[in-house]
Formats: sequence, C-alpha cells, structure tokens
Amino acid sequence: MKINPLDDRVLVEQVEEESKVGSIIIPDTAKEKPRMAKVIAVGTDEELKELIKVGDTVLFSKYSGDEIKVDGHEYLIIQRSDILATVK
Repeated sequence: MKINPLDDRVLVEQVEEESKVGSIIIPDTAKEKPRMAKVIAVGTDEELKELIKVGDTVLFSKYSGDEIKVDGHEYLIIQRSDILATVK
C-alpha cells in the first residue's frame, strides 16, 4: 500500500534512538519519544515540495500529527506548520 499525503501534509517515520547510560539501557517507556523523523512522502503543495524532500530528516512539534499503521510500520502524517526545522 502506498500513502500519498495531500496539500501541506508530510508522511514521516519517527527516528528511534537508543539511550544508554554507562552499561544501562534506558527503555523507551522511561524516556520521551524523539521528535525527529525521516520524510517518507511529501504532499501536493508545490512550495512544500521545494523545501522538504523525501529522505530528509525533520524536527516537529511534540504533540503533532496523526498516527497510522500500514503493513506493520508506524507513520505520522504531520502538517507543514508542525515542522520546525530540517536536520542536515
């Protein structure tokens, strides 16, 4: 199944980072989820397509987006206004 976001929306997959303090691994339940994600697809807005490309890494607002699950993968669909920056 292929997902194509519309208008000013972006399909992203969150980047999971493992936290380790010394020899102790901190579980995901004990830390905040990262607000960094890899862009999977960009909506139909022409200006947005110039700013954000598939494969870019973006920072986004903490409580933004709608979670969806497709073929065992979890994604977020976020709006352009929730994207704070791109990471190079």
